[in-house]
Amino acid sequence: MSYRDYMFKETTKKFLELEGFLEPTPIQKEILPLACKGKDVIGISATGSGKTHAFLIPVMERVDTSIDRIQAVITAPTRELALQLYTRTKNMQEADPTLRIKLITGGMEKSRMNESLKVQPHVVIGTPGRIKDLFLNEKTLRVESADMLIVDEADMTLEFGFLEDIDAMAGRMKKNLQMMSFSATMPNALKIFLKKYMTQPAMVHIEDAKQFHPQIEHVLVPCTPLNYEQKLMEILPTFTPYVCLIFANTREQAANVASLMRDAGYPLIELHGDLTSRERTKAMKELENIQKPYVVATDIAARGIDIDGISHVISLGFPKELDYYIHRSGRTGRAGKKGICYALYQKQDDQMIRALEKRGIHFEHRSLKNGNWNTLEPLHKKKVKKDDPLEKEISKIVAKKKKKVKPGYKVKRKQEVEKLKRKAKRSIIQEDIQRQKKERAKSKQLERRRNEE
Repeated sequence: MSYRDYMFKETTKKFLELEGFLEPTPIQKEILPLACKGKDVIGISATGSGKTHAFLIPVMERVDTSIDRIQAVITAPTRELALQLYTRTKNMQEADPTLRIKLITGGMEKSRMNESLKVQPHVVIGTPGRIKDLFLNEKTLRVESADMLIVDEADMTLEFGFLEDIDAMAGRMKKNLQMMSFSATMPNALKIFLKKYMTQPAMVHIEDAKQFHPQIEHVLVPCTPLNYEQKLMEILPTFTPYVCLIFANTREQAANVASLMRDAGYPLIELHGDLTSRERTKAMKELENIQKPYVVATDIAARGIDIDGISHVISLGFPKELDYYIHRSGRTGRAGKKGICYALYQKQDDQMIRALEKRGIHFEHRSLKNGNWNTLEPLHKKKVKKDDPLEKEISKIVAKKKKKVKPGYKVKRKQEVEKLKRKAKRSIIQEDIQRQKKERAKSKQLERRRNEE
């Protein structure tokens, strides 16, 4: 299916042409027919899957510029993401010069913003707090007239505590408001919130479309006796990336790593919550043009930011949420290209590594000594005791490889192992019973001898 098959209006067609889009991505294919009809929608898929245009295209299609009021409100949890969304709407305004789109975020002078709102935009893009402030406190932004409310990166909006601001706005908007939510995950607290405002929403969950399937090599790198930052500085000289994205777990760690790398002469872009408004704007411009080969970021600051050509990802330890690691690694290995994700770990990361292995992620295990990479045994390889016949037999069953794998072979293999364990257990119990019998017989024999004496 191509975009030519959709009955879009001329300005929407021009927008798609300017974007260079020919075919919808899987999430766009599912969302567009629903969103363009005004249905409430929940879209869940990874960064880079086309979520943004899954709501920008319906906005372009549904907004009527002959009606002089706000018709669509799009929220993003950070200034960076709001700015990136706004940047992506340039072709919308080029396709329809009568379309007015306004960016509303913190860091902008409020008096100037209020002045500029004497003429209301058709589309508002911004952070929840600032939009709520101009709507409810300043009363200069009239979002109550909007037909659409779109919450982008909704899971992160929840995590930041910004759903309260959206709640305050949505409660004063139209009863028949169309609401759309887009995110990478769906926490329970978010489901409860969306249920409050959505009417029979369509849930679209795109897990693993083939054209977005990454080719990623995951490599575990032990840090001991070094810390994450020291190990990072040790491995950086071993490869030359096109773009290397380095993830820190805290703002402080990101700032510290960025400082260490600058001192060592690495050209980098720094992206985290402790940056000033001016520093953020500069970082976003550098990201757009891929001006530097290294990007140091936190999960929060990097969410939704789509950088082409990421060849390497480095995790300084593991995040608290499993999905965050998957999002980190998923930044590389796109469009049929291979990528590599180095995960630096310490003892405290073991539980997270085990959980990711259960999810199906295969980690290579390597160490770096004197500038050379050495392959280590798998981190959680089960060691078979040489003198343990049971473990030997289990290993034989697990290691069996058949040319033709029948359905349910894993269940059958598990049953074989359990059967073997039960047999071994019975054998141990029987041996123990025999041992106790012998001990009792021996005890009785000694007692008889004593009586005879």
